[in-house]
Amino acid sequence: QVQLVESGGGSVQSGGSLRLSCTASGRTFSSANMGWFRQAPGKERETVAAISRNGGSTYYADSVTGRFTISRDNAKNTVYLQMNSLKPDDTAVYYCAKQTVPYISMRKDPADFDSWGQGTQVTVSS
Repeated sequence: QVQLVESGGGSVQSGGSLRLSCTASGRTFSSANMGWFRQAPGKERETVAAISRNGGSTYYADSVTGRFTISRDNAKNTVYLQMNSLKPDDTAVYYCAKQTVPYISMRKDPADFDSWGQGTQVTVSS
């Protein structure tokens, strides 16, 4: 069973930057595609970015392309989300999760992920 712990959230002004980290326990991290997701009040959870198990493939939602970068360090069992040029619309609780089925192509739908972390709040003020 993998446990994920997110950190790095906080409050910033529009245009600022934050770097989120998600550290996994367990031995299966390197075999799993990983994703970052967010959920704002009153909205459904949406996929922000995803990364393949070796980091060679990535996916970004249109709303964050060019501003956010997902990366991973398998030696540290950690996946990162560098967020630049933050906007008030980025305000949400951010979660990381593991793709449920290992060793297959990267998925983008939150329904294909499990082992959700507790989330970290990101608040961007104008």
